[in-house]
Amino acid sequence: MNTMDPIQVFRTEAAELFEQIESGLLDLLHDLSNQDQIDAVFRGLHTLKGSGAMFGFEALAAFTHHCESAFDRVRKGEVQATSELIAAVLEAQDHMKALVEKPNGDHDDMSQKLLAKLHAAVGGKNGHAATSQPVAAAAAPAPLAPARAASTNWIIKFRLPDNAMANGTNPLGLLDELRELGECTITVDASTIPGLAEIDPTTLYLGWTITLETEQPHSAIEDVFIFVMDDMQLEITEIKAAASTEPAPKQAEPPPVAEPSAEKKQAATNTGPADAKSNKSAENVRVPAERLDELMDRVGELVIAQSRLSQLANISANIQLRSVSEDVERLSGELRDTMMVLRMVPVGSLFGRFRRLVHDLARETGKTIELETEGETTEVDKTVIERLADPLVHLVRNSCDHGLEPPDERRAAGKSPQGRIQLSARQQAGEVIITIKDDGRGINRDRVRAKAEASGLIQPNAVLSDQELLQLIFQPGFSTAQEVTNLSGRGVGMDVVKRTIDTLRGTINVVSHPGEGSEVSLSIPLTLAIIDGLLVRVGNGRYVIPLSAVEECLELSVEDDMRSRGRSFISLRDSLVPYLRLRELFRTGSKPDPFQKVVVISTGSERVGLVVDQIIGDHQTVIKAMSKLHHDVATFSGATILGDGDVALILDVGHLVLEGQKQEAHLRAAG
Repeated sequence: MNTMDPIQVFRTEAAELFEQIESGLLDLLHDLSNQDQIDAVFRGLHTLKGSGAMFGFEALAAFTHHCESAFDRVRKGEVQATSELIAAVLEAQDHMKALVEKPNGDHDDMSQKLLAKLHAAVGGKNGHAATSQPVAAAAAPAPLAPARAASTNWIIKFRLPDNAMANGTNPLGLLDELRELGECTITVDASTIPGLAEIDPTTLYLGWTITLETEQPHSAIEDVFIFVMDDMQLEITEIKAAASTEPAPKQAEPPPVAEPSAEKKQAATNTGPADAKSNKSAENVRVPAERLDELMDRVGELVIAQSRLSQLANISANIQLRSVSEDVERLSGELRDTMMVLRMVPVGSLFGRFRRLVHDLARETGKTIELETEGETTEVDKTVIERLADPLVHLVRNSCDHGLEPPDERRAAGKSPQGRIQLSARQQAGEVIITIKDDGRGINRDRVRAKAEASGLIQPNAVLSDQELLQLIFQPGFSTAQEVTNLSGRGVGMDVVKRTIDTLRGTINVVSHPGEGSEVSLSIPLTLAIIDGLLVRVGNGRYVIPLSAVEECLELSVEDDMRSRGRSFISLRDSLVPYLRLRELFRTGSKPDPFQKVVVISTGSERVGLVVDQIIGDHQTVIKAMSKLHHDVATFSGATILGDGDVALILDVGHLVLEGQKQEAHLRAAG
């Protein structure tokens, strides 16, 4: 049995904590007085420190302690949350990540530098004392308990989740910590213990009511439960000190005894949501991504084997073999669908990374930038998500640096000084469309053309469509920036975008309006593993067209074929659609079948017809990458193995549509 490396488990959990902390910090920027966000950030830092120390990441724990102390002061109202403090903690968080990745590295200089920034941000000029003070102060009052005038009586009721002990939480430890805060009277609520036959030894049935007299504040009591607070029931009620001489213990008695039956009912209803939450978390299983990839490969092999079995069954007269083949086909289809769902990840996990990027770019460029996201719940294959990260970083950086104008320029243009970038995602057929839109100055077409002519990409005065002109910005080394900054201007970013989207078998569409902004849309297949395809024959070869791109199939009669010779257009509901004869494109050297078919495919609003000899039918297509020798063959995006063992090439729809549009433009220009 494989066992998880505990260090790797911590790193995974730390990555999730970093995301939570970063998200909390960025949310806090919108409302610096939001106590819930302040508490959430503090809890995240506190948990990170504690977990880090437990797994031996001492440097991380020591460094995080300072950030935690700074936010503890914010939480207690001793200092205000400011954008400078948030920026300092965000920068410190990057350092924490380095401490997680390389715990034995030389981080001292950077740690000191970042701590100096942190102390300056919380208004302390006395170095480490600024953040270490609260820690010392929190420890100091414990032995000092002479003055009872400032003490407060509290009634604390808590009940842990049913699976708390199974998850390693010991309630006795919590009670011991409460005792350290002051004088305690503890009462156990055993009203929910079932009969002996129904007892589950792993379930915690007890609750506690504690009367506590302490000089510590409310937050100190909450800190006792900080690691389990999200899943437990906790009620902390203050009792006035004046009543602390006698009545306090009496007030603690009623709850357990008062109305047992009503108490039971309330306990039962109160435990419902918490149990549901804890049970829900217990249902989740963390699986390494490579195991999913391995399982996906096995499913792919199964789909190919099932295809072979179906083919054998179809030519066999054995009824039982056909029946078994149909069952296997159904089961493999269901398994494939289940597997595809397992690989799907909400695109929000990708969009979340850009909040920090935009925040940092806004500070660096001196611009005010608002990031809007939409469609975060749209799900995409995890491999696609991972490979989209870099292109989106370049597009967002370009929008921030080149697209959005400085505040003064925006005011002069009658715009709001705050620029806006919108990231959105939506599904369309078998594709996900991710759009990056800004309300900046737009792309200067004259500058693009001048640069393209100067660099020899196009001939002077060459006739280009608007989309062809805008697509030039994705050429390697192409940049219209007048100066190179540390953000952009070298003409590398857009090239990376184009190359990555090409490898994902996606397409890029650019729309730009002068003075109003630009919109870049990336159309990418939802998955890169298995697709539904349309199997066709051209000459003696068989090819797969992604079914998500197919709009309709028509018959191309001999008369229409002869009539359109030299034009290659078909009339489709009052519009002319260009078509490509794949037999000629692939140079098969064979004669056309008497009843050819036209498969109309599209990418967005662009359509093109593909003339094939025969439509064989739908096909579950397990995509295999092309070899390095065929890497530059743009017409095909991959290959698949058919049921009879032959190989069929998968057509690159985006490339073929582009070829069709070029042909259309050429014929129109020729009149």
